[in-house]
Formats: sequence, structure tokens, C-alpha cells
Amino acid sequence: MSREDFHSLPLHQKIKTLYIEGTFVVAIRYYRHKINLYLLENDYVEVFYNHKEDRIDKIDFLPRDHSRMKFYLDQIKLA
Repeated sequence: MSREDFHSLPLHQKIKTLYIEGTFVVAIRYYRHKINLYLLENDYVEVFYNHKEDRIDKIDFLPRDHSRMKFYLDQIKLA
């Protein structure tokens, strides 16, 4: 699935696509959100969950050079 195809999906279809086709990587807390990071094909996708409002605020691709990548890398432990 291309990025453009994914962007054009309604929210509930994005969630379903990530659940079925994506791989959960790690979760972080970032300001008022819990962000779940998924790998979808060769792209990272972030799901911004607002736990106080009990809703998903945003689902979007994460550029590999984004500064938030450091927060994810800090959570990964290798044996």
C-alpha cells in the first residue's frame, strides 16, 4: 500500500490496516499522548492516542530523521 493510499483511508481503516498488516514496534509517552509506533511495509507509522480524552488524535508516517526517533530508540533494549 502506498503512502497516498494509506493517507486517503478513513481513520477506522487506517487502524484496521495497522492491526492486520503492521507490526507493533514500541510505545512512548510524548506530552499528552501515548504514541504507538508501527512498521507498515518499510515505513514507520505513529498512532497518537490521547488517554485523557480516550481518542486517537492522529495517525501519520514518521520521517526516519525526525527528532522523536531518539525517544523510540531509547526504549529499545538489545541483549
